[in-house]
Amino acid sequence: MFATAFSLANAQWVWLDSQGRKVFSDRPPGNEIPAKNILKQPAANSAGQLVFKPLNDTTTAPSGATATANTNTAPASDPALEAKKKQAEAQEAAKVKAEQERQAQAKADNCARAKQAKATYDSGRRIAQTDAKGEVSILTDEQRAVEVARIQGIIAQTCN
Repeated sequence: MFATAFSLANAQWVWLDSQGRKVFSDRPPGNEIPAKNILKQPAANSAGQLVFKPLNDTTTAPSGATATANTNTAPASDPALEAKKKQAEAQEAAKVKAEQERQAQAKADNCARAKQAKATYDSGRRIAQTDAKGEVSILTDEQRAVEVARIQGIIAQTCN
């Protein structure tokens, strides 16, 4: 943590890279970075010492002199970057919509199955169950009533 704080404290150059992220460095950016994307750079004071000079705002330099204000306070928006952002947002919205559709389909399937099970239990036919040991037993009227109540609860939750 101290190494990171130390390196940022010694960084005299700040610029925006091609993706719009801030880059901090003690060295100037390469020639591929336009001058409008350089946010801060070192400057010399009256004693010839390098001081930190922000380019996009008015501040007081360590020597007491004020730096000049730059009227461009924000870098120009990059149309390609904006298009990428919009495309990513559209893809995320499509994923959310697909997930919602999948959940709605699963809910509709569960509703249909619960209604079919209720119709089976309401038919009056005998219903057999197999237990964990593999033995088959016929449901009693009490067991049938419990199962019908459980199915009705499922229908109430899934079939809105």
